[in-house]
Amino acid sequence: MSTTNESGRLPWYYSIPVFGWIARDLVHGSRDNILYFLVICLTALVLAVKTWGLVALGLTALATVPLMFVILIALTLGK
Repeated sequence: MSTTNESGRLPWYYSIPVFGWIARDLVHGSRDNILYFLVICLTALVLAVKTWGLVALGLTALATVPLMFVILIALTLGK
C-alpha cells in the first residue's frame, strides 16, 4: 500500500512531529500498534485526571461529544 497521494507527496499529517509518527505506524505497522495507542491514550487520561482532577475527565467527555453525534446519526441512518 502506498502512502503517497496523486501528486506523489506524503499526506500533510505525516509531517506533524508526534502524530505523524503514530499515524504512519498505525497505517503500516502491525495490528498491535492500535492497542498500544489506546493504552497510551488511556494512560494520558489517567495522568491528566490525577494532575487536574475531574476537570480533565469532563473536558475529555466534552471533546467526544461530536464523535458521539456522528455515531448516533450513523446508527440512525442504518450504516
